[in-house]
Amino acid sequence: MALLIKAALGALVVLLIGVLAKSKNYYIAGLIPLFPTFALIAHYIVASERGTEALRTTIVFGMWAIIPYFVYLLSLWYFTGFLRLPLALGAAVACWSLSAWLLILLWGRFH
Repeated sequence: MALLIKAALGALVVLLIGVLAKSKNYYIAGLIPLFPTFALIAHYIVASERGTEALRTTIVFGMWAIIPYFVYLLSLWYFTGFLRLPLALGAAVACWSLSAWLLILLWGRFH
């Protein structure tokens, strides 16, 4: 039953994004996926299992994790100027993956 509720919530979010994408304020559709659903879950689990200090470290890492998302958006903006959408999306995901890998590598080295 819980899985069905989660699936229904996911479907509602997709529906909301679709409705917003067709509205005059279509750009708000880009904000909906950024609601911190998974961050809330991750923060609760880390704090419950590892304590407040681990949570605070996770929060700082999360602040740095904004960089790969920015790289994704910037590269997607760039690639959509001359590539078909599927290729632009794939290239942007590759850029996100590379920047996320670099972030994890640097975090492990300097933290």
